[in-house]
Amino acid sequence: MRLLASLRLPMFDRYILHQLLIALVATTGGLAALIWLTQSLRFVSLVVDRGLSLGVFLELTGLLIPSFVAVILPITTFVVVQFIYHRLAGDREIVVMRAAGMSSFALAKPGMICALITTIMCYLLNIWIVPAAYHSFRKNEFKIRNKMAAFMLQEGVFTNISNNLTVYIRSKDHNGVLKGILVEDARQPDNKATILAESGNIVIINDKPQVVLSNGSREVIDKKTGRLNVLNFERNTIDLSSNKEQTARLKDATEMSLHELLHPNAQEVFDRDYGKLAVEAHRRLTSPLTIFSFTMIALVSVLRGSFARYGNILRPLSAIFTIVGLMSLILIIQNVATRNMIFIPFIWVVAIAPGIIASCVLFIPEFKTKDNKPVPLSSLQRGR
Repeated sequence: MRLLASLRLPMFDRYILHQLLIALVATTGGLAALIWLTQSLRFVSLVVDRGLSLGVFLELTGLLIPSFVAVILPITTFVVVQFIYHRLAGDREIVVMRAAGMSSFALAKPGMICALITTIMCYLLNIWIVPAAYHSFRKNEFKIRNKMAAFMLQEGVFTNISNNLTVYIRSKDHNGVLKGILVEDARQPDNKATILAESGNIVIINDKPQVVLSNGSREVIDKKTGRLNVLNFERNTIDLSSNKEQTARLKDATEMSLHELLHPNAQEVFDRDYGKLAVEAHRRLTSPLTIFSFTMIALVSVLRGSFARYGNILRPLSAIFTIVGLMSLILIIQNVATRNMIFIPFIWVVAIAPGIIASCVLFIPEFKTKDNKPVPLSSLQRGR
């Protein structure tokens, strides 16, 4: 109980931290929902035009939300800390606390605790949750795209299943039976075929759509002789899934684990992709650290400097431009490091250095003031 009592935050810290966390959840949730809405629009056609169920749509697009949250957490943390502390300064609460004897470190402590909580959350997202969620998203999307031929076939329309496979059906009855089928199959460049059939049915076998054709013919032109070869059949099956190269789906860097990024399988990764995988691994490790740097920049813009009666818009603007500049610099260094991995240490420098510099700017002058504080005259007289 004593340990818990010692860990209990003072009332002022709990007051600010409560405001920070509530604002952080609201801001991050709202922004993530907005990004989800814009990104999910590309899947709406699957529901409206292709018959994909709403439940599958929500499940598929919901797997993208953790990646959105991981990206925007450093930004929303900066915005929330900047806004809450700026409002406290505008309401004179910080002035009152300074008059009561609170140091800059004591005032900044709730913001740093909020940054620590957000950093831990961002590490959980980057290292475990986002790769697992994105892997499930890619796997489900691959299955849906592979099955989509079953929903794409429309009456009286030449449907391009892929770049080298086109299907036409004259009609489709209420039982799903296709009538008047024409298939232009160029998946084998040396053996292009035109297939005609009176009827057919779509079936799903091992997550792959196939059409079982009845009473038709397969026409192939022999390139050597120019002769048309016709093969009549009573029953034939055509695979409507993507070509064979896509059946073995390659992993994207986002869905790989941290160990796979740092120690990739040489048989599954091209030489040109090693830099991309290494940068992705270090991005996951350094992105949460930018939360502390961004938070300290926001705290410096509010707590450092003299009090202005009518507010000071220059300091918040300078903090915003500093964050924009740092984010641009991070993107530039990551882009350069993908081509030359010698620049990877600079990713860590840009993530950590601003926070250290901001901490020094905010706290060191105060410590120096305490060290150089003059000794009261009464104490000197007692010493005599």
